[in-house]
Amino acid sequence: MVYINENFKLLKRNYLFAEVSNRVKKYKETHPESKIIRLGIGDVTEPLTDSVIKELENAVKEMSKRETFQGYPPYEGYDFLRKAISEIDFKRRGIDISPDEIYISTGAKEDTANFQELFSKECKVAIPDPVYPVYVDSNVMAGRSGIAKEKRYSNFVYLECNEENNFKPSLPSEKVDIIYLCFPNNPSGQVITK
Repeated sequence: MVYINENFKLLKRNYLFAEVSNRVKKYKETHPESKIIRLGIGDVTEPLTDSVIKELENAVKEMSKRETFQGYPPYEGYDFLRKAISEIDFKRRGIDISPDEIYISTGAKEDTANFQELFSKECKVAIPDPVYPVYVDSNVMAGRSGIAKEKRYSNFVYLECNEENNFKPSLPSEKVDIIYLCFPNNPSGQVITK
């Protein structure tokens, strides 16, 4: 018999960004005259530039010919891309990062969720509040959260990020095994010092 991961039942009903999107949609429906500037996740204000469209078209054309077809990338990512990132994003800024130190992944959400799987479900987790939802949800799915009580999970240690502390949380007062420190924190945008 196949069993499901019971921890998924502990997830809060709505993913934060879906909730924001739903609220914006409802507001637009009731206020069609309003001009909304969206600053949420993945929101952009302008269409792709002609140069980006041209290169996307070129990449699609390459994939349509046997002699230029790439297929799945190597595990670490394409060498040409890792080299470009090394040169343009790091070496031009005086940072010595070589291409073999760069790993191309699908993105932060999946990487964050996968990274926490290295640790036991018994680990105690400290998480800033507010925070990027994947830090919470991935630990809920891993079984570290306990039950939800009034918008918070019983087994997490929450690090308050608010106006009173200038959105810079104090370190936890109790012993924890994992601390999520993401600065500038999404969504507060604040930076902490060394």
